[in-house]
Amino acid sequence: MAKRDDPDRYLIRRNGWWHYRRMVPKRLRTFYERGDLWVSLGTRERDQARERRDALAAADDEHWHVLKEKLRLEAAGHEMTIEDALKRYELAKARALSLGFRYKPAHELADPAMLEELVRRALAAGERSTSKGELLPKVVEAVLGGVAEPQVTVTKAMELYRTKIAVGELRQKSDAQKKLWEQTKERSVRYFVDVVGDLPMNDITREHAQTYFAWWNDEITPSDNNPKPKSPKTAARHFGDMRDLYRRYYTYHGEEGRLNPFRELNFKDKRAKRKKRPAFSDEWVRTRVLDREAWAGLSDELFLVTMILIETGCRPGEVINLRPQDIVLAAPVPHLVIPVRDDREIKAAESEREIPLVGVALEAARRAPRGFPKYHDKTNAFSAALGAAFKRRKLFETTDHVIYSFRHSFESRMKEAGVDYELRCLLMGHDIKRPNYGDGGSMAYRAKALEKIAHPYEESLFSAFAGNV
Repeated sequence: MAKRDDPDRYLIRRNGWWHYRRMVPKRLRTFYERGDLWVSLGTRERDQARERRDALAAADDEHWHVLKEKLRLEAAGHEMTIEDALKRYELAKARALSLGFRYKPAHELADPAMLEELVRRALAAGERSTSKGELLPKVVEAVLGGVAEPQVTVTKAMELYRTKIAVGELRQKSDAQKKLWEQTKERSVRYFVDVVGDLPMNDITREHAQTYFAWWNDEITPSDNNPKPKSPKTAARHFGDMRDLYRRYYTYHGEEGRLNPFRELNFKDKRAKRKKRPAFSDEWVRTRVLDREAWAGLSDELFLVTMILIETGCRPGEVINLRPQDIVLAAPVPHLVIPVRDDREIKAAESEREIPLVGVALEAARRAPRGFPKYHDKTNAFSAALGAAFKRRKLFETTDHVIYSFRHSFESRMKEAGVDYELRCLLMGHDIKRPNYGDGGSMAYRAKALEKIAHPYEESLFSAFAGNV
């Protein structure tokens, strides 16, 4: 044992380099894969090694104090924090496997039918004793099932999923996208807890999943007690979140083959395929939407974004999140760049594209070279504002039309004009169902195709911006 007054306690020198080596207290070895800590200090200088040793030793002392306190509280009947409990449980399973046994909890081994296996396990634990014949507690726990599986409830599992498991897929989401993702997941868990309860994950059975499935079926079925049913799409999303949580949680803990109680329970709306949002007709766009009087008193951002949507087929979120470098006006063919970004997730890989600016889209982009910072990362707020403006001013052609109808119109116009199928897919950001061998043609080629379908417009449409070109 290193003496407290030894200036080089916990220090070992190997080939001129200093290392920190310290034995883990026996009571805490259940939390560690090895019985000692060995860390390179990355220095040949003794004084620097001592400084780094002091920092590591202080951190270990603090961490071990916390772990000892958790063990004391657990012995008194209090629950250990989930992460520490899971770590101890997973290490126990790994140690059991290393000795040739599948981990089984103590209550299973207590079954009289398990007597023979219990003896084999006890003998194996004895073979791993110390030179003094002392049994190793962490080995005994592992082979004799002394570590109970943590009772991780659904809400705690979702917290682990959000903070540990799904970190990679959240990395490229913007702040608003992360917030929406978290709110949706939390709502999914809340629905389940309200219907079935905040069950431990390992207690969820097929019957619980069926109960939850039946509840959602009632929620989407119109009745006297349910005059405003939820949509099958909503049910599928939240039920699917629970299926995904169960799968991802147990995959994270190495149980990929665990049977999912939520499996093969789905909600399909046969009407959904038939309910396709209509496209705006050319006549409606030219006589109503491209009429400057229709926009009197409305904000510049809403007007300019709409003009870009008309002639690019972009999604609203793609336009309002354009950065100055994505609006390329000085090129021989002005165009927009919809890029893959580190700070915002795009719908799919195919959504990354370059779209020529023609007609009203070009005029609008010239008047917004820095994009639309007012609505940056606020797709829902923008869609609500523009949708409300269209309703107030009666700019929707029918009650089935939405802002997204401009995207459908763009695709229909290209199709009717005979624009090449693969170019249509590229400009829309759709997947081409075959190997991609080209780049979609030059920007000039793309622009020429779009000029065929560009809407005519009056110069007065942009008169309010005459000094901003």
